[in-house]
This record gives sequence, structure tokens and C-alpha cells, in this order.
Amino acid sequence: MNRLQDRVALVSGGARGIGEAIVRAFHAEGAKVMIGDLRVEQANALVDELGDRVRAVRLDVTDEGSWAEVVGATVVDFGSLDVLVNNAGVAEGGPIAETTLDGWQRVIDVNQTGVFLGLRAAIAPMTDSGGGSIINISSMDGLVAAPRIIAYVASKWAVRGMTKVAAMELAPHGIRVNSIHPGHILTELGSSDRVPQAILDEMITAHVARFAPMQRPGTTAEIASLALFLASDESSYSTGSEFVADGGFTAGYPAPGSPDPF
Repeated sequence: MNRLQDRVALVSGGARGIGEAIVRAFHAEGAKVMIGDLRVEQANALVDELGDRVRAVRLDVTDEGSWAEVVGATVVDFGSLDVLVNNAGVAEGGPIAETTLDGWQRVIDVNQTGVFLGLRAAIAPMTDSGGGSIINISSMDGLVAAPRIIAYVASKWAVRGMTKVAAMELAPHGIRVNSIHPGHILTELGSSDRVPQAILDEMITAHVARFAPMQRPGTTAEIASLALFLASDESSYSTGSEFVADGGFTAGYPAPGSPDPF
């Protein structure tokens, strides 16, 4: 399988969860992959496992200097940059009245500003390579709203809009820009000291079973398959678009088994 043969990809937040699955999928299809993550130990463990064509470097997506260093290292190590996946993200929850400015800013800094900085840093090397594909990981919460996560929703709606602006500006350079909108995927994104991962997974599974037509959470591999499509030439006429993988959650109401509102 060589759908990304000789392509060079940079995946932010690539040490675990959806990012890790994307790294594995890209590598399996022939890409050279740079993992950018604050979790350097986990990233290096993935490099040790996959071996050839994978590197890891510390990346703080909120810092423009860090982006410059990582993009530069990618080009030096692998010769170019053809695919960027802006995947790094965080989530914090709580009622609006209890959301602090610091908490709001933490989410915006990573989820929104981090995407902007990644987009900007990728333009020059991708232009030099004759084009490329930028994939921004948004969320189904970038299409609809949900209570108690105002900063997260705001950031993911912003990513959707930023994707469209970038697609319009960068098309003349041969750079395509699209967003992926996952539904409930069992990852470590939402875990915290207050809500252990196992309990969070149970909550998500129960919620999806009640409200999503497919009645199950998604897997990281399913999102990685969509990212692989967008990174490859198979999506050569797609830019500025939303690609949704949410088990039908945002398709409408009610889902099977839920009360009929009428």
C-alpha cells in the first residue's frame, strides 16, 4: 500500500489518540512522518515501534517559535513538507458562569491559535514543494453546539471557518485545506482528575447509544482513514470542505430509541 509514497507529513498531537492513529496510517501507506507533541516520551516510543521513516520532536502548538523549529526540522530531516495535520487539542468543561478566563484561554490557545500557527508555518515549505494538503481536526461540535463546553465549541467552530479562509487563499499555491469533524471517539482528550477515563468512556458510550443513529462511538482508526483520504491524491478536488465522521449524530433528531419529540 503506497497511497502516500514519498510524501512527508507532520502530525501535531501525534503521540496518542487520533493523532497516533493518523501517524500509523500514514506510515503504513509509505509516508515519512514527523510527530510533533509535548509528550516526547510517548512520541519516541511510537518512533521506536514504527522505526524507519518516523521522527519525533517536541512541539508546543501555542508557540510560533516552536512551530518554526518543528517545520524546519521536518524539512531538514525529510526534505519537504507535503501534509500537515493540525490535530493537537484540549477540552475543558463547565457551565459558562463557572468558566474562568484562564480556562477559556487555554482551550483557545491550543485549539484555535495552534491551528492558525500551524497553517501559517506550513505555507512556505508546501509552496516550495509545489503544493500539499492541510487537514484540520475540528469536531462535530464545530457544526452544532453542546452545553458546558463553550470554549471548546467556540474553538472548533473557528477551525471550521479558518479552514475555509485558508482553502481560498492557498488554492493558487496548490495547497488544499479541509477539516475533519469527528463525533464521539474514545480517546484521552476529555479525561481529567475529576472524571477518570473509564468513567468518561462509559458516559460517552451511553450517550451515543441513546442519540446517535449508529449507536456506538467511533474509533481512532476510522478518523485516521478519513485523514489518509484527505492526505492522498484521492481527494485532489476537495478543499474548503467539512468531512464528518460522527455515526450520524448531527444528521438530525431523534435517533433510534430516543423519545419522539412530536
